[in-house]
Amino acid sequence: MALIKVDNITLRMQQHTLLHNLSLTVNRGEHWLIAGSSGSGKTILLNVLAGLLKPVSGLVAINIEKPHQGREIVLVTAKHHFKDTTNTSNLYYQQRYNSQDADQTVTVLQYLQSMITDTTGTWNVDRVIDLLMLNKLADKSLIKLSNGETKRLRLASALLSHPAILLLDDPLAGLDYDTQLRFSSLLEEITHSGITIIMAGSGFEIPSVITHVAVMEHGNIVQTSPADEFEPPQQPKASAASLGLLSDLLQQYKISSYEQIVGMQNVNIKYSNVDVLSDINWSVIPGDRWALFGHNGAGKSTLLSLINGDNPQAYANHIILFDRKRGSGESIWEIKKKIGFLSPEFYQYFPTDQTALQVVESGYYDTQGLFRPSQPAKAAKALEWLKALQIDQYARHRLKNLPASAQRLCLLARALIKSPDLIILDEPCQGLDKQQRMQFNQLIDAIVEKTGLTLIYVTHYIHELPDCINKVITLQNGRIHNIEKK
Repeated sequence: MALIKVDNITLRMQQHTLLHNLSLTVNRGEHWLIAGSSGSGKTILLNVLAGLLKPVSGLVAINIEKPHQGREIVLVTAKHHFKDTTNTSNLYYQQRYNSQDADQTVTVLQYLQSMITDTTGTWNVDRVIDLLMLNKLADKSLIKLSNGETKRLRLASALLSHPAILLLDDPLAGLDYDTQLRFSSLLEEITHSGITIIMAGSGFEIPSVITHVAVMEHGNIVQTSPADEFEPPQQPKASAASLGLLSDLLQQYKISSYEQIVGMQNVNIKYSNVDVLSDINWSVIPGDRWALFGHNGAGKSTLLSLINGDNPQAYANHIILFDRKRGSGESIWEIKKKIGFLSPEFYQYFPTDQTALQVVESGYYDTQGLFRPSQPAKAAKALEWLKALQIDQYARHRLKNLPASAQRLCLLARALIKSPDLIILDEPCQGLDKQQRMQFNQLIDAIVEKTGLTLIYVTHYIHELPDCINKVITLQNGRIHNIEKK
């Protein structure tokens, strides 16, 4: 009997067919990669297997051998739902930089201990901490974790529930280079414990434990094959960025007149006597296009928080933003008005029940969502941006229902709509397939060429930088490891 049998299922949501007559059989001992481009239906299928979405027709049968001392199926997704210590309130974005608020969240060790349901199973806290390299993070507050550290923690907590089947949605996204190299051996240890793995991904990287690959297009499986017979998609050719409406929208930009966008002198940030940033000296001038590198937990997000006005410790350091020293009378909102910002953490806490049009218009007010009556002129401009980025078909759709690629472009439009002097893109291509990443970066190159915009771009993938990058800064354990010109 097959472990998983998906027979001719169809799934609809808001009058849209997301999966159509889809069938898949997973036998015992097999581990599958569900491959396909962003928006092909991979995540939807994982949610169906996890029981979170119900097909309108067809059958999904899960045949776990009884008795099983744990959960049958666990899904590890891109977003977490951590609570504060009272277990009543969701965390919020700025909380990660406020020491007092951060004390309201549990530590990594406390969180893992709370996940224990069976002390006799294969997986225990010590083992998952060692496997996922969480030793140095044990006493760290959840809200302080980087995006990659959070993904490792969520995988560790999933193992503590002793699943029979582990579903992983794009698990490599957000992991630093060293963790990506270890990922295959990590999965080998998980499968050796008897867990079946089904993961979603682009198809360009296939861990060694994967035995079979299913390729999805437009909500259906179009190809299945053993992993050793699967041919990854051909290296995509980037299409030219559409500059029709985009060119008109970019006419409003003016080259910054500031002498210095960012200036940091001997900046030090510490939380609970732990050094997060040490002796940072860095200058960003108009026209700079920086790439910011560093391992998970290197201090990249903290560094950006000092620029974006989210970190109160900026006042205790010598930091110049847009020719003014922090603490000289400027408000946080005056700073944010000059910066367009996009990051995985920012998306994590963004209200996803708002429409794409509302999300883009909220960029005028630097709020996480539109919480005031929409203004016709601003809404019209937001729609122009959606059209320029070729995602206007999603204007009335909620952010949570958009494909990952459309979500990223929607938040990019939100960052650009107010014509900022500086744009910060922190891992903006998470969730995008290779072709979408190339097209996204081509779009960034076109914007920079038209505007002379100052840019800080964070990624773990040195080969996926936009061509416009002209300077590189690398952090290592909270210190500047290297600064160079390209």
